[in-house]
Amino acid sequence: MSLTLYGGPKTRASMPRWYLEEKGIPYELKELDLRGNQHRQPDYLTINPFGKLPALVDTSHQGLDGQPPKLFESGAILLHLAEHHAGEITSASQRSLIAQWLLFANATLAIALFVPSNREREFPRLMEELNRQLTTGRPLVGDQWGAADCAVTAYLAYLPIFFPQEDLSPYPAIQSLITSTQQRPAYRKVMGMA
Repeated sequence: MSLTLYGGPKTRASMPRWYLEEKGIPYELKELDLRGNQHRQPDYLTINPFGKLPALVDTSHQGLDGQPPKLFESGAILLHLAEHHAGEITSASQRSLIAQWLLFANATLAIALFVPSNREREFPRLMEELNRQLTTGRPLVGDQWGAADCAVTAYLAYLPIFFPQEDLSPYPAIQSLITSTQQRPAYRKVMGMA
């Protein structure tokens, strides 16, 4: 297997795993026991020296050191998969747009959702604009569902799980996206809903 994804329960490994499943890209999943500190063991620290999940090793490519690339951070993994395994990136401009949305999801959106002081301040404004962006029903970048959609939608789909009391009725496009995402077979498989 050329792709090995390292993950564990309640980690951002669900994002690249969902992408791999949606795109039908073969991979091996290695679930690490976080309670047993497998992510802090020397063999894993050679893959991600920070001891965080997810991480990806891609033996079908060669890194700068001549070895297979070892990537950490879900956004970097998604960008690599989009570029090297899904054929999603066909131009520098498209790569930049995908990177923009991945950074937005993992920095701006994640912080607005999960940091209480930021939630109060930024959540309504971000949700209003995201709802506007998603009203078209089109993918965020290009003509097909891709890495940008995976990252942004993954965070939005967490809303009913982590914040069931949140009223999403002012954001019908986001509500619709969450509902349709929860019905996707690959999403259901990855999130344990199948």
